[in-house]
Amino acid sequence: MALNPAAPKDGLAEKDKSGELLDTEVFWKKHQRWLEQRGYKLRPRYHEEWISSRHGTDKNCPDALSLTTMPIVDAIRVSDGTYVSLKRVRKSYHPYEAEIIQFFSTEPLASDPQNHCVPTYEILQSTIDDDHIIIVMPWLRAVDDPRFYTVGEGVECVRQICEGVQFMHRHRVAHRDIMNLNIMMDPKPILSEMSNPVIEERSYDLRRSVKIYTRTKHPVRYYLVDFGLSRKYSEDEMPPLEEPIRGGVKTVPEFQDSVNPCNPFPTDIYYLGFFIRETFVQKGPCFKFLQSFVDDMVQKDPAKRPTIDEVVTRTRT
Repeated sequence: MALNPAAPKDGLAEKDKSGELLDTEVFWKKHQRWLEQRGYKLRPRYHEEWISSRHGTDKNCPDALSLTTMPIVDAIRVSDGTYVSLKRVRKSYHPYEAEIIQFFSTEPLASDPQNHCVPTYEILQSTIDDDHIIIVMPWLRAVDDPRFYTVGEGVECVRQICEGVQFMHRHRVAHRDIMNLNIMMDPKPILSEMSNPVIEERSYDLRRSVKIYTRTKHPVRYYLVDFGLSRKYSEDEMPPLEEPIRGGVKTVPEFQDSVNPCNPFPTDIYYLGFFIRETFVQKGPCFKFLQSFVDDMVQKDPAKRPTIDEVVTRTRT
């Protein structure tokens, strides 16, 4: 995962200019020693004996950088030096998240090229709080960072994400919160080295600038993330009817002034169309050819929206 895009440019929350731990980071400090025993090394910032080296200075000290209020922190897997993200999940709030991410991370689904659900390396049960688990995943980057330099780069992103949603729907899983923050990419092909998780134009230790290459010359893979609102259904439950649950996008027509149960799969189509419109169509004239495609996906009547199979067919023509 990556930093909150609303974070200030220097990577620090406004109330955290001293570099001290935020309330949301204390969880990681409490788990630091145990996580290291499990093979995951956190930055010195989260060590028990840590004292901020930012005190009295304006320097971008590596140990002073926070990921603001996100439930995610970066770490290094000790066994091979791989950069990973650790996400804390409260099971009582999101009871299906672990089940769904494990489902798509298990063979034969895990190696299916149409699977664009972020894989999990393992899921750890907190030894301090029975209600918390920690999901270990690859470290990813925001879908539009860096920006798309060609129409082809944007079209490839749309193709991959539509394919990924099709894969989920084929296995009777509705995401229920598709939006720009929940679509990410593996940045390794386009980076000269691993960037700092907060100040992404600098190296992990902040000592060097990181070169960023184009997606055209160095193709990347896109992923759907955050399955906290997702649901998996049995054949007997299809088509499902669920009470509205509001994710990051607040404009879903069937949720406006209504508590009536509705099918979450057409709602996923709306979310997907909204993402394409916000990320591409409204950013400039180059993507106006996608306008009618998007208009069909965001129709007010869910029954009139295309199925995901129809959406994918249109991305191939």
